[in-house]
Amino acid sequence: MPAYWIARAKINDPVEYKRYTDLVPAIINKYGGKVLARGGNFEIMEGPEHFHRFIVIEFPTLEEGTACFKSDDYNAAATFRRENGVGEVETVVVESGDATQ
Repeated sequence: MPAYWIARAKINDPVEYKRYTDLVPAIINKYGGKVLARGGNFEIMEGPEHFHRFIVIEFPTLEEGTACFKSDDYNAAATFRRENGVGEVETVVVESGDATQ
């Protein structure tokens, strides 16, 4: 069952943040991920306006999405972003389907 990596980001330093984002597509591809939205136009319908970049990536399964996030490759890229304060990100990986039934 597909799963979706959904992230909200606030970019503090666009030049340095690009060093992080340049690494991520190859890592995502390694885990079978497909970028559905990365940046682009948006409209906040409800909630805080703190974030201004939104990312949606589809993975074949929840396990592959979480494995990508927990991978050494991704953590090396994310550590640069985190330790240098170039961007703030909130990320979830959620399995598709309606679990409220």
